[in-house]
Amino acid sequence: MFIQTEHIYLRALEPSDLELLYAFENNREVWKVSNTIAPFSKHILMQYLETVQNDIYTNKQLRLMICKVQSHQCIGTIDLFDFEPFHARVGVGILIFEEFRKQGSAIEAIDLVKQYVFDTLLLKQLYCNISSSNKESIALFEKCGFKQIGLKKQWNRLSSKEYEDEWLYQLIN
Repeated sequence: MFIQTEHIYLRALEPSDLELLYAFENNREVWKVSNTIAPFSKHILMQYLETVQNDIYTNKQLRLMICKVQSHQCIGTIDLFDFEPFHARVGVGILIFEEFRKQGSAIEAIDLVKQYVFDTLLLKQLYCNISSSNKESIALFEKCGFKQIGLKKQWNRLSSKEYEDEWLYQLIN
């Protein structure tokens, strides 16, 4: 176990997470927020699980699984990415599986990551990028103390002729 609240805990990836990773990495609804344009094979994901070192200083990223304390059921994932130790910042992204949304787990997971980032890694700031149409994520990150600091115009392609703006949010410790 990594860090926890009364209801959830964050843990490192395990080989047993292969099926979960396969399911959400190949979910086209998630692709638009993860900048993915092609499916992942189980073989590639297994190689990733076998070689990931869970060292944010080496990989410049860290994926953690969000699990329920009582059942140990995995309900989502939270990622730290674009780790910049010199500048003391890291990006954050979260995915809660649809059937577990609106139960407060995302807020708890972000609070745990904030604690880890500020108290353990001794970073100065967290940031996230949110599509302007993603009202749920905007509300979540604002509730967690993030401030809207910029707008990237027509940042994400939706179709051959349609683009969407993306907000930049920041939380400074």
